[in-house]
Amino acid sequence: LRPPTVIGQFHTLFFGSIRMFFLGVLGFAVYGNEALHFSCDPDKREVNLFCYNQFRPITPQVFWALQLVVVLVPGAFFHLYAACKSIKQEDILQKSSYTGFYIFSVFLRIVLEVVAFWLQIQLFGFKVNAIYMCDVGALEKKFNITRCMVPEHFEKTIFLIAMYTFTVITVILCVAEIFEISCRRLGFLKAQ
Repeated sequence: LRPPTVIGQFHTLFFGSIRMFFLGVLGFAVYGNEALHFSCDPDKREVNLFCYNQFRPITPQVFWALQLVVVLVPGAFFHLYAACKSIKQEDILQKSSYTGFYIFSVFLRIVLEVVAFWLQIQLFGFKVNAIYMCDVGALEKKFNITRCMVPEHFEKTIFLIAMYTFTVITVILCVAEIFEISCRRLGFLKAQ
């Protein structure tokens, strides 16, 4: 069962293909070896690990993979419901209860994307700086603050902006899909 609207089908293509490819291939290339190349002064394994964990409480690849899975859940529930009830694609926009459930799943996707957007800002910000100042006081070192070098900070900044952009595009597509469904139900657009 595919989405009942053109925008929903485009969203599935965009979300399913481009976003996952971008994260899987380029995300690994940009972030895959970050912990190995993260170095602090003094360059000792325990200091590097401690500061890296402070710098990245969760790795961006894990965060974005979780975001993709969580955002897919509402649509998966709707499609599971539709499969169990043997709902045809054309029936989704004809019957009010199916339309309402579908719109609710799209609205839930919007909410989850907005929450993920906010969390991404809290965790990663909008820019990755070349230097990270780490508080090593818990390691009982002479100096409480040490400087750490963040590898490929510029590439990571570009990737962050791209992931924010994907989230914004996804929200816009979801809002447009709700608008398209509303217009179809009100008779402003003809059925496909």
